[in-house]
Amino acid sequence: MNNNKNRLSIAVALGLLGSVASSNTMAAGFQLAEYSATGLGRAYAGEAAIADGADAQWRNVAMLTYLEGTQVSVGGIYVNPNIDINGSVDGSKSLNPTFKKTQASSNDFANAAFIPNLYVSHRVNQQLAIGFAVGTNYGMETDLGSDFNASHFGNEASVITKEINVNLAYQINQQFSIGGGVRYVIGEGSFGATTPTQNLFGQPQGTTLKYMEGTDKAWGWQVGTAWQINETNRIGLSYKSEVKLDLTGHAEGFGFNKIPGDTREYYQKGSMALGLPATAELASYHQLTDKFAMHASFNWTDWSSFEKLEAQFNDGTSSMVKEENWEDNYRLAIGGTYQLDQKLTLRSGIAYDTSAVSDKNRTITIPETDRLWLSIGAGYDWSKNLSLDAGFTYIVAKDAPITESRGYESDDAAQAVGGEFTGETTGNVWLVGVQANYRF
Repeated sequence: MNNNKNRLSIAVALGLLGSVASSNTMAAGFQLAEYSATGLGRAYAGEAAIADGADAQWRNVAMLTYLEGTQVSVGGIYVNPNIDINGSVDGSKSLNPTFKKTQASSNDFANAAFIPNLYVSHRVNQQLAIGFAVGTNYGMETDLGSDFNASHFGNEASVITKEINVNLAYQINQQFSIGGGVRYVIGEGSFGATTPTQNLFGQPQGTTLKYMEGTDKAWGWQVGTAWQINETNRIGLSYKSEVKLDLTGHAEGFGFNKIPGDTREYYQKGSMALGLPATAELASYHQLTDKFAMHASFNWTDWSSFEKLEAQFNDGTSSMVKEENWEDNYRLAIGGTYQLDQKLTLRSGIAYDTSAVSDKNRTITIPETDRLWLSIGAGYDWSKNLSLDAGFTYIVAKDAPITESRGYESDDAAQAVGGEFTGETTGNVWLVGVQANYRF
């Protein structure tokens, strides 16, 4: 009887288990930095202070006042992550001490993706400019597979967002510009976990323990300002608000059952709150010579607001997904632009991204770690109105340890099902993008 109660408490406390995963490919957490191929070539250094084309509004709305006429920018970036998890599960640390130690590894489990974008800007008069943008600030998709022996801690997760911006900017005088915009975000997410080879419930490997998926739409906002210190030096500052999604859908998996020993299929409608954090960027641009400019950015993301995931069900009950306890993330980027001739522009940059989790809070489904960006790019003026840009980036992800359980109640419950995981995450990412800009 006590054993059945233990199994029941474990099943309920496991929550969805599949905490938000990061492909560890781009910015911290499940944030995306890849808004244009133009900026990619300089590691997104100085973005809030540079106005190459209509895409400039994505990082600082005030930069619309630096664009003449009507401009359109369209492009995309292909992201190819190569992220591995290697470790083992100590089954003896489950509620069944007879379980053996097994290997738990998953290679190249973060899915590749193509990230498209579209931007339009229009200068209404000398002071006023408007803009329209379609892109994304957040997204990821990982799948460690149902044969992953630590799948009781989570084996799949995805967050996919699409965003539409309508922006307005005003040039106060020769030195200062301000801007603001509204953001409409469409989001969807899924999180899940399955039974490993050895599990307390005696179920076949890959049986769904907990799975939940949902969708939502929400509003956000952004503001920005630019200070033209003199003809050759500029500073930009921008801020994007938090966007709160309430992913509404359903949950399934026998782990939600409330009757001891009940392994029948479970289905229940519900929702899960997921906040897309606020961000800020301080950037500078310096035209050192007629041909050469340097630029830099300091970025902040309010990941410390991401403390936990908790599912709310339509029958009035709730289930803790996972304690997260993330911390704020910072990014520093420095880049250069060289005008080789009247048609060809060369770009390069380097950036360092800090992890949004400490060593303690790193998880299998969030193999978050520090990243080093190395970028090159070029722009070519095909004609007076048309320019083409390309960028390439190689990201080196720092090797980092992972241990689950981390000592939280939801982790301890998962460990009781199949054992403790210890291992390491390793990986790298490469990105390539193209962009076309047309001026009317």
